Amino acid sequence: MELRIFVLLLACACAAASPSATEAGDNWRTKVDPWILERGAAAGEVGFLVVLRDQAGLEGAAGRRSKEALGRFVVERLRAAAARSQAPLLAMLAARGVEHRSFWVANMVWVRGSLDLVMELARRPDVARVEGDVETRLALPPAESLSWEAAAGIEWNVSLVAAPDFWDLGFTGQGVVVGGQDTGYDWDHPALIEQYRGWDGVTADHDHDWHDAIHSGGGVCGADSPEPCDDHNHGTHTLGTMVGDDGGANRIGVAPGARWIGCRNMDRGVGSVATYSECFQYFLAPTDLGGENPDPSAAPHVINNSWYCSAGEGCTTPDVLRAVVENVRAAGIVVVAAAGNSGSDCSSISGPPAIYEAVFTVGATDSLDDIAFFSSRGDVAQDGSHRLKPDVTAPGVGIRSSVRGGTYQSGWNGTSMASPHVAGQVALLLSARPDLAGDVDAIERCIRATALPLEATQTCGGVPSGVVPNNVYGHGRLRLVWPLPPACDPSLVFADDYESGDLSAWSGSVP
Repeated sequence: MELRIFVLLLACACAAASPSATEAGDNWRTKVDPWILERGAAAGEVGFLVVLRDQAGLEGAAGRRSKEALGRFVVERLRAAAARSQAPLLAMLAARGVEHRSFWVANMVWVRGSLDLVMELARRPDVARVEGDVETRLALPPAESLSWEAAAGIEWNVSLVAAPDFWDLGFTGQGVVVGGQDTGYDWDHPALIEQYRGWDGVTADHDHDWHDAIHSGGGVCGADSPEPCDDHNHGTHTLGTMVGDDGGANRIGVAPGARWIGCRNMDRGVGSVATYSECFQYFLAPTDLGGENPDPSAAPHVINNSWYCSAGEGCTTPDVLRAVVENVRAAGIVVVAAAGNSGSDCSSISGPPAIYEAVFTVGATDSLDDIAFFSSRGDVAQDGSHRLKPDVTAPGVGIRSSVRGGTYQSGWNGTSMASPHVAGQVALLLSARPDLAGDVDAIERCIRATALPLEATQTCGGVPSGVVPNNVYGHGRLRLVWPLPPACDPSLVFADDYESGDLSAWSGSVP
């Protein structure tokens, strides 16, 4: 496996004076992930990202009145911070002929060089931290007798979350854009092509709708694929659960009226902090295929992340992707992520992005609403926060969805299969309440409040059995209800019962 290292210079946006060059030089080892010092020496020339101490201040973002205005504000601030602080570093790297690539999603520059260069950069007063970046291999629990099956109509998992009831009310996800970063997508699959934003029914235009963060290798897709391509099947399967519908009997998706855009962040199931970050940056302001003309107005409303990066897989520092994810959320985009498949111990939700407060984390249940044995549990101990996770659970056992070649496959297991249900629900919710677009707090609160409360028998994070929310099911199993409860109205002050998911004070019901 190719070893690559990130130099993540996570900055403080405070007004405190930067340390002197002498102080920074003396303390350079404290900035470097010990993993780099332990293993990097054997790798020779390695890859790393340089993101400088100067980070964008996003104060004032919440005051923007629309998702589009919010997105433009955040992107402009992020790009400006990178432009003003990266210039000296970029000039140095260019003068030395060092391979590098600039990012602005968290103000960082990817670099390939030696450990001597890592040390030199860590000595700079404008460098906050040097993080390791190890390629992460996608891991799924054992499948349930995988098989190619004939059309089954509306899939049981889609019905279980009550999506068809929303369809009957005229809410199918219309007007909403869903983003996915995964192993890629079989864009012209019969269940996916009509929902692809880059397809007008006659011709395809992939500008601002597709990005490939895999720049070498790439399996059957090759590197830098100019059109959506899946080198694994995982991405196509997850996308099917979000929006899949072939117009016939294969009704596999929660929000068939939504449009989708995509980014490949894994090479045959192997990703890295660099590829994940590149896709997040793309979704903030999608570009044309040449990487030019970024357009924040083309950003999705929600991003599904059916991947997980634990310490054992390279995310040795829990904050490695925190700034990236927080910046995306600040732009009014809901970030949904799989809890991971490391259960059934408590505190097994232990890596990015699932551990972050800025992420809506999803565990997996079966058709009887029992927690899947593999579904990772909270609380989050990795970063010392002990926050409650997951936020909710959704069907993730024996899921049938689309796979490459225009076919379908059943029996897939994983929290990877669960999180797309939530991304689909966000689309349905926004088609019913477009005024909530960009209000991530209200959207997340609404999903928590409408979930079916489920009590856990397992005590995790000190939450006793019988209490909801808990660190096994979160606020409960995903469910769509109409009319929406008061918790979904951003203009109201909410009582604690709505925050906790207790709907006893509300007269609504499942339609």
